[in-house]
Amino acid sequence: MPNQAAPIDDILAELESLGDDKVRARNKKLGAGEKQCGVPLGELRKVAKKLKANRELALSLWKTGNLDARLLAVLLLKPKDLTAAELDRMVREASFAQLADWLNAYIVKNHAEKETLRQKWMQDTDPWAARAGWNLTAARIANDHAGLNLTALLDRIEKEMPTAPAATQCTMNNTLGAIGIHHAQHRKRAIAIGEKIGLYKDWPVSKGCIPPYVPVWVEEMVRRQG
Repeated sequence: MPNQAAPIDDILAELESLGDDKVRARNKKLGAGEKQCGVPLGELRKVAKKLKANRELALSLWKTGNLDARLLAVLLLKPKDLTAAELDRMVREASFAQLADWLNAYIVKNHAEKETLRQKWMQDTDPWAARAGWNLTAARIANDHAGLNLTALLDRIEKEMPTAPAATQCTMNNTLGAIGIHHAQHRKRAIAIGEKIGLYKDWPVSKGCIPPYVPVWVEEMVRRQG
């Protein structure tokens, strides 16, 4: 009797069959390496729904290093499935924006150790760990800023964001925007920092969408809230 293909091999074969040239090209343009299938995200969700949550399978998929397999792994994990050390390692390995954002949205923000990790990552030189730390900080500013020194955060953003890696700039900018939107006493300075740095000033957006350029973003969000 011939050997049966391992489930992981079956899944990788399915991902390969679902690959799309346009998705592969887009991913490559955005910095993805050669180890990808280019599966549309909607198709990945369908595969995840069929497989259901599975820690061991997810970790095996993650170890392949394949971008699509890692995206699928995130969908198969629950925050409680990972220790803080495992999550820290995965955050550092998720060196592609879409993957990092899924990991942060689905796992990191709901993990029991997220505050301990946030404090660690906020002092980290790894751009993807720092991205996760600033992402958690932006969420805290919007929802529960108790214990955060907003003035010190603004000082750091003003000093560090101009030369920060692009992976980190994104969530630093989100933190700056969150301060301006949710804390009126710091709004003027947040907008001034955004103007001074000019990050995303010429960012193209679809009609009706708000650009991530902080002066425009903050003013529009405050207007909508008022």
